[in-house]
Amino acid sequence: MLSARNRELVGLVPAALMVTAGFAAIFIQSNNALSTVSLTYGGAFLALCLAGHLVIRRALPFADPYLFPLAAALASVGIVEIYRINPTLARDQAQWLVVGLVLFAVTIVALRDGRYLRLENYRYLIAIVGVGALLLPRLPVIGGQQYGVYLAVHVGGLSFQPSEFAKIAIVVFLASYLRDNRQVLVTAGRRILWLTLPPMKQFGPLALVWGSAMAMLLVTREIGTSLMFFGAFLALLYVATGRFSFPFLGLILFALGGYYLGTHVAHIHDRVIAWEHPLSPALYHRTSYQLANGLFAQADGGLLGVGFGQALINLIPVAESDSIYVVIVNEVGLVGAIGLLVTYLLFVARGLKVATLARDSFSKLLATGLSFIVAMQVFVIVGGVTAVIPLTGVTLPFVAYGGSSVVMNFVLLALLLLVSDRARRPA
Repeated sequence: MLSARNRELVGLVPAALMVTAGFAAIFIQSNNALSTVSLTYGGAFLALCLAGHLVIRRALPFADPYLFPLAAALASVGIVEIYRINPTLARDQAQWLVVGLVLFAVTIVALRDGRYLRLENYRYLIAIVGVGALLLPRLPVIGGQQYGVYLAVHVGGLSFQPSEFAKIAIVVFLASYLRDNRQVLVTAGRRILWLTLPPMKQFGPLALVWGSAMAMLLVTREIGTSLMFFGAFLALLYVATGRFSFPFLGLILFALGGYYLGTHVAHIHDRVIAWEHPLSPALYHRTSYQLANGLFAQADGGLLGVGFGQALINLIPVAESDSIYVVIVNEVGLVGAIGLLVTYLLFVARGLKVATLARDSFSKLLATGLSFIVAMQVFVIVGGVTAVIPLTGVTLPFVAYGGSSVVMNFVLLALLLLVSDRARRPA
């Protein structure tokens, strides 16, 4: 039987083969000839994966053997699809992939042997930095509005989305705070009818930090990220306390807040109306253009897709980031889309498996929060482009174009592997 690290090594081969096969299909479609460049790209991708694998083998020998190959498979899909959309953006994405792997290695080396537990000691500092980072896109000079929201910070020739860092910072804070106060939240509090209200002395700081994050996201109009944070918050609260009344109360408050925002805030109201009537001729050229064309493209893909090079790229707005799932469905059909979603499900399932094996409460909550962040992010973007929920601008983890997204998702992966190694290490 193969060891954990050897299973991880074998699991990286299919990801590299997908890169090779994907580029080969693109070159055949565009030049009607098979180019050896596809082998070069596949080899380069495999070399990057091997570098990450060697870091894990050396520093985290007992870590989960499937998380890194699953992330590599998702990244391989992303790099091929982005090249299909825009080769220049694909080169940028490849550079950010390298940066992400470097930071992945730095995180592992810096926090191995249980040193990630020290993050608990700086939870308030981490929370303040995370919440403060969310406000940066609203600042003059470095911030700016794009597609109606304040997403990125621009410094020189570089830009990044602070919300990608904030999602990890807020999860670290929530995991640490709930570890110390979950017992009080469960045993104390006031019961009204069949709802248990937590004591404000312990729940107040938690609500303050989380509420500040929500307020900053509303100020920057990142509604998709707000929904992602909210879902992770309720999941952690339920896992920490075991009380269904807490998330249930949160859902009631969310419904009330969503109704108010959807009826009183103009840009959110427009998205709700576009979601309710995506194919309305009156809305098509104003607010529902992206959603309607995304639905057309997915329907055009059918069961097996139209093939590489045949996607309706010119009709799909922001195809490389917000709508990359639409491009995937258009080119590889429902079968390919299911394969992609199953890969995400497996990644989240392995993350939750890490949480069940963890030996301390902070590690359990940290792994749970990070896994739910990925799950909520996939739900928000896939649900948006398929009209399950109103469309929002959240990137598809490891797949969509975006430097800050790629880098911070590899940091998230490193934290999951750190927890896994400590949990699986023999006593």
